[in-house]
Amino acid sequence: MRLVLQRVSSASVAVDGRNVGAIGRGYLILLCVLKGDTSLQAQWLAEKVTKLRLFDAPDGKVNDRSVLDIGGGILVVSQFTLAGDTAKGNRPDYTAAADPGEAKILYEYFLKKLKELGVTKVAGGEFGAMMEVQLVNDGPVTLVLEK
Repeated sequence: MRLVLQRVSSASVAVDGRNVGAIGRGYLILLCVLKGDTSLQAQWLAEKVTKLRLFDAPDGKVNDRSVLDIGGGILVVSQFTLAGDTAKGNRPDYTAAADPGEAKILYEYFLKKLKELGVTKVAGGEFGAMMEVQLVNDGPVTLVLEK
C-alpha cells in the first residue's frame, strides 16, 4: 500500500457537486492499494498514521502531538494513480494497482481501522468515482508512506 499524507487545516471531497466527506484540522490521505497488498499492511499503516507526531504542542514544541492527541480528523481518498509507473514513455502504467474489488475492500478496512484506533472523525471519498478534492495545506507537511 502506498499513501500520501498531508497535514491540513481542512479538507473536503465532492462527487458530482455534492460533498461526500469533510474534516477540519487533521490529515488528508490519498491511498493506493497495490497488487498483493493485505489487511496486515493496511493495519500497519493505520497504526503508523495515527501515531505520527506531526502537530506542534501548545508551547510550540515541534512535532509533539499526533492526530489522536489533537482530536483531529482524517479524510481518506482512494487514488489508484499513485501506482503509476512513468519509467517508459509518457503514458503512466497503472498495472501495479490492485483490482478495484480487492482495493475497495482494503480501502474500507483502512477506514475501519482508523476508527478503531480512536480517530473521532474519519471521512472518505466515493471509491472509484471522479472526485474533486479541496484542502488547506498546513505547513505544508506532506509525507509518503509505503508498506
